[in-house]
Amino acid sequence: MSEKILKISIFVAVLTGLLIYSTFFIVKETHQAIVLQLGEPKKVYKDAGLYFKIPLIQNVHFLDKRVIDIDAPAEEVIALDQKRIIVDAYAKFIINDPLKFYISVGNERIAQSRLASIINAKIRGVLGKENLVNLISTNRNKLMSQITKDVAEEAKDFGIDVIDVRIKRADLPSANSEAIFKRMQTERTREAKEFRAQGFEVGQTIKSIADKEVAIILADARKTAQITRGEGDGLRNKIFAEAFGRDPEFFSFYRAMQSYEKSLISGSETSLVLSPDSEFFRYFGESGLKKVLKK
Repeated sequence: MSEKILKISIFVAVLTGLLIYSTFFIVKETHQAIVLQLGEPKKVYKDAGLYFKIPLIQNVHFLDKRVIDIDAPAEEVIALDQKRIIVDAYAKFIINDPLKFYISVGNERIAQSRLASIINAKIRGVLGKENLVNLISTNRNKLMSQITKDVAEEAKDFGIDVIDVRIKRADLPSANSEAIFKRMQTERTREAKEFRAQGFEVGQTIKSIADKEVAIILADARKTAQITRGEGDGLRNKIFAEAFGRDPEFFSFYRAMQSYEKSLISGSETSLVLSPDSEFFRYFGESGLKKVLKK
């Protein structure tokens, strides 16, 4: 009899424990809770603490109270100037109205999917009104503020407060990137050819100036040489004239000796046909030498 009472006591204790466990629940600091009765929301708890519910009839659905991140799928956007760009965005949001959130979307997974669609639609709507150059300039922050505002306005119906929407990556499609790269390469090649042409032109100008200066220097040098040579010849002729004036006979003899050296001794192959009594040989005879020696 006592054994039966013990079993009944244990059963009652277990049943009481299960009843207490299913009656009370804890809401953590990072979560908020909705009490559902047969699937219908009955009460919302936003503050942390220990609460109770009706066992078996009511259950608790927990929602995150922290900031939730969402990565929207990459989307191709056509800018106002018909340029295509691949945009990869992300957003941060919090659930500020758990009841509206549960009624409209149910859970975080569905909320992220719905919010990703809204983000992509707003990105296309805002960026599609701007030229590509504005998307990569300082106007980008202004555009992102506008997108965040539009997304937050529409997300209010889900009980969501959108904190921020940002673009992680904005790239051109691969085909456009290849075309831009080739255009940049062509432009750089053109600039290189232009620089080479300008350098060649400058080099030719410098070379022409140098050639001109060389020609001027050589002309001045020739002029100076001619003047010096002329002065030398004049001085020589003056000396010869003075010598000739002092002793014409000796001067004539000296010139004749120079003529003999050039025509007879220096190995010239020139043939001379002269008579023995020619004036050219007048100093070869004894009388010619005597005239010179007398002087």
